Amino acid sequence: MLTGCPPTTEKKKNAAKTDVLNNIDSAALIKHLAYLSSAAMEGRETATPGNQLAREYIVKIFDSLKIEKIGDSWLQPFPFGNDNRQGTNIIGVIKGSQFADNYIAITAHYDHLGTRNGDIYYGADDNASGTAALLAMAAYFKQHPPKHSLILVSFDAEEKGLVGSKYFVANCPVPLNAIGLNVNMDMISRNDSNEIYATGIYHYPFLKKYVDSVQAFTPVNIRFGHDGEKPGIHDWTNQSDHFPFHQHNIPYLYFGVEDHADYHRPGDTFDKVNKRFYYQVCTMITAVASLLDRPEAVQ
Repeated sequence: MLTGCPPTTEKKKNAAKTDVLNNIDSAALIKHLAYLSSAAMEGRETATPGNQLAREYIVKIFDSLKIEKIGDSWLQPFPFGNDNRQGTNIIGVIKGSQFADNYIAITAHYDHLGTRNGDIYYGADDNASGTAALLAMAAYFKQHPPKHSLILVSFDAEEKGLVGSKYFVANCPVPLNAIGLNVNMDMISRNDSNEIYATGIYHYPFLKKYVDSVQAFTPVNIRFGHDGEKPGIHDWTNQSDHFPFHQHNIPYLYFGVEDHADYHRPGDTFDKVNKRFYYQVCTMITAVASLLDRPEAVQ
């Protein structure tokens, strides 16, 4: 469980506004996104040279930010498939200033579909966008230490059936019951209607107030749903890396847009990302994570 105290000052009540307007570095965010979705990555399919390049980049950023390791490495290798292939999760920690033994998991998968029939599936939205956001958030929280520890995980092999996140939960490098909740990001950079979904509220209604607290200060329209509440509406509960956490009763918020025309197609490219929308989404998610870290700021 996350630990907090009742709100005591007006300043704390307005914490959401401060966080939304002043958090992540927009230039660094876009730089991360451009590189991770570049042709050099060749679509970042698990167990390919392009995937390794992406992994090396994430590790380089973790190193430059002095993100802590668990043990002697940021890497968590795991087997997948029937031919001795290997995937690799990337795990870092920012220790909490007050509740170091309680964790919030901030996650995003970095793999994509690779190349098919000579076409690169760039995966800018899916999910270079979430990975770049994770790196930008890591920089922010390193400069603004959280109260609870953050475990930052860039998952591999999500596109293979959530293999990396399932392995992480089954082989968690910290006690699994010390993870109070998961904030997962997957496809957060493209929507023509200025909308993004915060899903998981149906399963964990107490999380809604944190999102509502930020909605007043962001131009992005945060919508709820896609988590099983309404029959006939696509349920995303088991569609990304938050699902293994949910299976272990760890509350989650999953941020993502609805599918667009370039979903799982070669056209999912950096140039089609609405950079302003993307940045506003990332500041919003960072603000929500900040409030989850210090729930005393929310009435």
